[in-house]
Amino acid sequence: MRYEELTGLVQNRAGLPDRQSAERILRAVLETLGERIPDGLADHVAAQLPGEAAVSLRRAGLSHEGSPEERAYRREHGERFDLTGFAGRVAWRARTSEERGLEEAAAVFEVLDSAVSPELSERLYHALPHDIRELMPEGRVTGR
Repeated sequence: MRYEELTGLVQNRAGLPDRQSAERILRAVLETLGERIPDGLADHVAAQLPGEAAVSLRRAGLSHEGSPEERAYRREHGERFDLTGFAGRVAWRARTSEERGLEEAAAVFEVLDSAVSPELSERLYHALPHDIRELMPEGRVTGR
């Protein structure tokens, strides 16, 4: 899938007025997701996305904040935050309200679900806490 197709799908599913708005929410969700999931999983998801989207997802793994132990933990497990933290980070990055950010994030998750393999979508689903999983579509994978 090309980046233009990805952002077009996000724009359509989220009901956004223009491509720039779609790019803004896509980047916000991918950067926040990249902070929440382990680096290895982020790398696998990024490998199935267009380069521009992959950069946003991997950006979190480039953080040099914290002690070496804290950075190692984040690389292995991702940062620990719930839906409230997710909503705040997405809203701040996308320059929108938390409520609207979550609505648009659900559209991004729907597009991601169709952009990556079912197995990878399932791994992503299980890497997230229950409340953030609620943003994901019922998906193509059984057992959800």
